[in-house]
Amino acid sequence: MQHQPNNPLHGVKLETIVTELVDYYGWQTLGEMVRINCFTKDPSVKSSLKFLRKTQWARDKVEALYIEMLQRKKNSPYANSLT
Repeated sequence: MQHQPNNPLHGVKLETIVTELVDYYGWQTLGEMVRINCFTKDPSVKSSLKFLRKTQWARDKVEALYIEMLQRKKNSPYANSLT
């Protein structure tokens, strides 16, 4: 596997992205931030993964939100206590 230091998504599974976003924001907030039904109507990781794998525009939004979340965590004064 090639090392890609400038790509924060390299090697990160979509399931990990969704799970970490849900842990950080919760389903309700996530559904407000990315308006897709799999986050608002009977949400689950499984249904979200199925939809995101088929729908590139939604996946792009979720990946962008994940990168933003990583930056927030990195810039947080409590960053060391989160790991």
